[in-house]
Amino acid sequence: MLRMRTLAVAIAASVAMAACSQSTPSANEQASAQSSPASASSTSSKHANPFFAKSTLPFQAPPFDKIQNSDFKPAIEKGMAKELAQVEKIANNPAAPTFENTYVALEKTGALLHRVLNVFFDLTSANTNPALQKIQADVAPQLAAHRDAIYLNQKLFKRLKAVYDKRESLNLDPESLRLVNVVYNNFVHHGANLSEADRTKLKELNKQSATLNTTFVQKLLAATKAAALVVDDKAKLAGLSDARIATAKQAAEDRGLDGKWVIPLQNTTQQPLLAQLEDRDTRKALFEASWNRAEHGGANDTRKTILKYAKLRAEEAKLLGYPNWAAWKLTNQMAKTPAHVEDFMAKLIPPTVDAAKREAKILQAYIDKSQKAKGEPTFQLKPWDWQYYTQKVKKAKYGIDQDEIKQYFELDNVLKNGVFYAAHELYGLSFKERHDIPVYQKDVRVFEVFDANDKPIGLFYCDYFKRDNKKGGAWMSNLVTQSKLLGQKPVIYNVANFTKPAPGHPALLTWDDVTTMFHEFGHALHGFFADQKYPTLSGTSTARDFVEFPSQFNEYWASNPKVFKHFAKNYKTGKPMPEELVKKMRESGLFNAGYAMTELVSAADLDMNWHTLGVDQIPTDVDKFEASSLKKDGFPPHLVPPRYRSSYFAHIWGSGYSAGYYAYLWTEMLADNAHQWFLDHGGLTRENGDRFRKMVLSRGNSEDLAKMYKAWLGHAPEIGPMLKYRGLDKK
Repeated sequence: MLRMRTLAVAIAASVAMAACSQSTPSANEQASAQSSPASASSTSSKHANPFFAKSTLPFQAPPFDKIQNSDFKPAIEKGMAKELAQVEKIANNPAAPTFENTYVALEKTGALLHRVLNVFFDLTSANTNPALQKIQADVAPQLAAHRDAIYLNQKLFKRLKAVYDKRESLNLDPESLRLVNVVYNNFVHHGANLSEADRTKLKELNKQSATLNTTFVQKLLAATKAAALVVDDKAKLAGLSDARIATAKQAAEDRGLDGKWVIPLQNTTQQPLLAQLEDRDTRKALFEASWNRAEHGGANDTRKTILKYAKLRAEEAKLLGYPNWAAWKLTNQMAKTPAHVEDFMAKLIPPTVDAAKREAKILQAYIDKSQKAKGEPTFQLKPWDWQYYTQKVKKAKYGIDQDEIKQYFELDNVLKNGVFYAAHELYGLSFKERHDIPVYQKDVRVFEVFDANDKPIGLFYCDYFKRDNKKGGAWMSNLVTQSKLLGQKPVIYNVANFTKPAPGHPALLTWDDVTTMFHEFGHALHGFFADQKYPTLSGTSTARDFVEFPSQFNEYWASNPKVFKHFAKNYKTGKPMPEELVKKMRESGLFNAGYAMTELVSAADLDMNWHTLGVDQIPTDVDKFEASSLKKDGFPPHLVPPRYRSSYFAHIWGSGYSAGYYAYLWTEMLADNAHQWFLDHGGLTRENGDRFRKMVLSRGNSEDLAKMYKAWLGHAPEIGPMLKYRGLDKK
């Protein structure tokens, strides 16, 4: 997942993704300056706010060792004030509007605000604490109002429009012309053409949206932590490795629960340990803890917030002249309209659901057979059984044992000899770990990235282990955005939620974890290879349904034979995974593809159903709407629940993916077509990598994305490869 950010005038996306953490921190995570900013109470009267000046560290990296919680609010407020002053100066310039004194001048505004928000959003998502949460709640409506003060500034818009109207006669270079089109349309998209009365209404709606966003995020943060499964009897954890049980024990001790074991929840409906827990009651308890995490009727129940938010979005869309939120949101995406998204998903739903039903029959047959062999009554397959019996079937049919497989995926080896190695083979990159760059938490690592000519490109931070004060999922974003105009090179971070091993144990990954590392580094490559003059167009500042393409595509290199052989080595012996096991793993890969796609497609469908509602169509019951929505479109939630339920669907209520979760599927289609192109042209070679870098990864949003993709691929994307690679083209 990508946390997108653009020019300071496009703060909307930034506000939407502020503070998606899902729990509060333990005391030991706020101890040292290297681990997290100091508490506000420890602020020295002589302390100089480090955001007020450009960082002197390499690549302008944030001085995390000097940043304190109390620095954020003053810096954000001063940053907003400075940017508004800069914008007013542009808007009131007595000279005739030109590209340089309007569009380029606007690109140079907001340096302080960008500097502080990039760090603030990083910490409120990856390493939050109560002080940051309080600031977050306070500044969310302020940031929304700030964005509106820029987008709805009529003097500024008049100057932008004057240049836009004569853009074709200005002899602008292609990137500059693209900037004019993108910025002007962003202003129109956010209400610049509304009447004064409607602009006032829009400002109020945006302020309310910012508050609801923060409310949802913080409710879900607390709900997810509170819903962690507490186990009283170690026997109930049968099936877990000693290391996993030790981790659960440590998690309980961290919460002051002696003599117990705690399994924290990940952000998805299905939980990883459901594949291993032998006790069916424990599996059911863990699944239900996940499924009901935000639906207990207390202070952390998110459903009333969701209903208010859905209505508010519908009202805003109507005000902006659209029938629903999705129609407004998709106007600047590759898909363009909800109808195009629905048509795309309609092609996926039948083959995907059919495949899941075929898998269900196989699992049920296995359950019946195994229960009969034990002389015990059979039972009907339920969602909490699916992952467990999938592993049983894979082991019986293919000899696949997940614990055996994980022995070959030690995190550091995957990172250096997998993720970094693929980037070297494709693009010539090399990496050097830096221990002199301050970080925000002790588990964070920093690498300097070098191009094939040994020229430094930027810095890469990786933060892979789950913490109670980190939001769920995985994502990438920038601490510093590339821009030739601003003289900036990229500083990029990847965050994930892998289980941290108990002391003395190695960090062993699942195959899903491995592909997650490759995925997020695909986003990082998109950012590192950015070669734009203007920050608004730089790197990953593209449409949602394009930005996931480089990351989805980068996943393919995890299973590329050359790359896989280089990193899939036993952490004890150093020996590569035996060919027989590799073959079994690949053969088993398509089993459960129907399930995996169904939970993803149903989540995307749920998102679109929420956001194609008009103002008068908002339901009064979240659960009933969810159930009827899934049933109407042909999904079997009793077998395959959506990857995210409405009440904890952070992508669409707490992040920037409202009416955009389909983008993961859309970009899988783009990635599968790309993979086929590489196969047809020699696979993993520097020539192919350099061509892809030149024509796609380095282009940012500097040209029309559909045309860019078609120019590289040679034709428009087709759905065939997507169905083929997942075995969904079979009956």
